[in-house]
Amino acid sequence: MEQKINYQRKLDEIIKKLDPSAPPPKLLLHSCCAPCSSYVLEYLSQYFDITVFYYNPNIYPPEEYAHRVDELQRLIREMPMTHPVRFVERGYDPQEFYDAVRGLESVTEGGERCFACYRLRLERTAQLAAELGADYFTTTLSISPYKNSAKLNEIAEELGSVYSLAALPSDFKKRNGYKRSIELSHEYGLYRQDYCGCVFSKREREAADK
Repeated sequence: MEQKINYQRKLDEIIKKLDPSAPPPKLLLHSCCAPCSSYVLEYLSQYFDITVFYYNPNIYPPEEYAHRVDELQRLIREMPMTHPVRFVERGYDPQEFYDAVRGLESVTEGGERCFACYRLRLERTAQLAAELGADYFTTTLSISPYKNSAKLNEIAEELGSVYSLAALPSDFKKRNGYKRSIELSHEYGLYRQDYCGCVFSKREREAADK
């Protein structure tokens, strides 16, 4: 039986080796939304110089996308963090998502369609991290109990090899990270969506509600 990798422990080991007297390493953090980012930013801003990257062409409809961007920018402005956090967005083109998941439209949420979406967003993150000269890249997605952390880390590590970057291990739901994100969402009055973001997850949610 294959032993599960403890990605939180791997992250602990990286943080433990950081020199607190040196400038913090640069991290490009892909973000899916403000609630998921809240705990991750509170935690990682203690150790890293963070640029938050909002790249989510899967989000549907456009009004939802705009709302999530606004909430994330507000969180960054309002939440005190150890090191300053910057925000970057590179536009919204839903066709990029539809092209990436073509043929997987009918797959149930949490399966191969989601994995293709992970790869799309992580690859664009790795590309930008290389362009910006970041030391690490990772995503907030692993904080969700509905996301496959092992698959996210597997894809990130593969892309790290391709782009000669270090993928920061992540399983942010550990140590009550998800619970803390809910507390911070209440504290800052953050909008919490009731579906992952894409049109397919929205349809599944609406069908379940009925």
